[in-house]
Amino acid sequence: MSDERPVQMLVLASYFKGERFMQQAHARGARVWLLTVERLLGKPWPRGSLVDVFAQGDESTREQTIRTVSYLARSLRFDRIVALDDFDVETAAALREHLRLPGMGDTTARYFRDKLAMRVRARDEGIPVPDFVHVLNHDALREFMQRVPAPWMFKPRGEASATGIIKIETEEQLWRTLDSKGDDQSFYLLERYLPGDVFHVDSVVADYEVVFQECHRCGKPPFNVAHGGGIFTTSTVERGSADDQELVRLNMAVLETFGLRRGVSHVEFIKSREDGKFYFLEGAARVGGAHIADVVEASSGLNLWQEWANLEVDDEQRPYHPPKVYEDYAGVAITLARQEHPDLSGYNDPEIVLRPAEEHHAGLVIRSKDHARVQSLLESYQERFLQDFCASLPAPARSAH
Repeated sequence: MSDERPVQMLVLASYFKGERFMQQAHARGARVWLLTVERLLGKPWPRGSLVDVFAQGDESTREQTIRTVSYLARSLRFDRIVALDDFDVETAAALREHLRLPGMGDTTARYFRDKLAMRVRARDEGIPVPDFVHVLNHDALREFMQRVPAPWMFKPRGEASATGIIKIETEEQLWRTLDSKGDDQSFYLLERYLPGDVFHVDSVVADYEVVFQECHRCGKPPFNVAHGGGIFTTSTVERGSADDQELVRLNMAVLETFGLRRGVSHVEFIKSREDGKFYFLEGAARVGGAHIADVVEASSGLNLWQEWANLEVDDEQRPYHPPKVYEDYAGVAITLARQEHPDLSGYNDPEIVLRPAEEHHAGLVIRSKDHARVQSLLESYQERFLQDFCASLPAPARSAH
């Protein structure tokens, strides 16, 4: 690539997200094209930061996407391909392999998408994971169920977050579930159910080094919110605490093991109520959802989308230096709302820094120098949101992507 030619970047997005990424890449001089799906064409993408927007059918296969991008490459010379969502990670890796472009390839991408691959890799490298078995050989499943007491978590290997997860209470329920999956059984794993608190660490990685990370604790496990309704909250872990130090250590071990070279990550852990230890749950090479990027920016001043764009624009051409950050505390409370446009005017605490405007959602992002103040506000918002806004829908069996 000529030094004079600006970086030419193709961004994949099967969900509406990443506006700050595209705006920052454009501001840094990159020429950015977006490839999305037809149902998202009407979304308010930052078209002023984009050379063009392309769309393909909502149900396009990976092979069809490779053909689409290869066709575009006849007249456009892409230097980078960036996946903004979990469901685009493997497609972007396949495109890089096909077009021979730099960045994460198929093998590394699998560690950040396939729940079985990431568990096997973590376990083999000595990182604690809940006991699990591949849903493949039925004798192995029987041995697992004899050894590991119920309940168990039946998890799809390729979905994101809590989507598609089923809590299995009995051996009979498992066999019924397997019958319903038919020849798709091997795309699942069975895992020991660990009661506990869910944490996540959100990071920036440059040349295999974690140069920034923030640790957070969820108020209610995402699985419980997705399947039982309620309020999702997450907030900064008390800085310097034992939990903070252990999460930092484990997060660095996971990212080193998985081989993330440059980019951002969202890695989840659970702290078992039985033994007080942290166990790895899953990792993603993307910005966390549910306004986690806004929480990180409120607590530190660093915007994950923008720094990811900087990493992609610079690649190996120049060393990456993260911006100076501060160390406040932040959190978010968000819920599905009965109202199309919930009225949050009655929430006027000075700690509120963002009121996300999304239809049928009520949410607040808060910031304080006091960890206890953030916790107190989030607890009060959970109670008030339940009365003022909270609605629930059945958890989807699979993501709409």
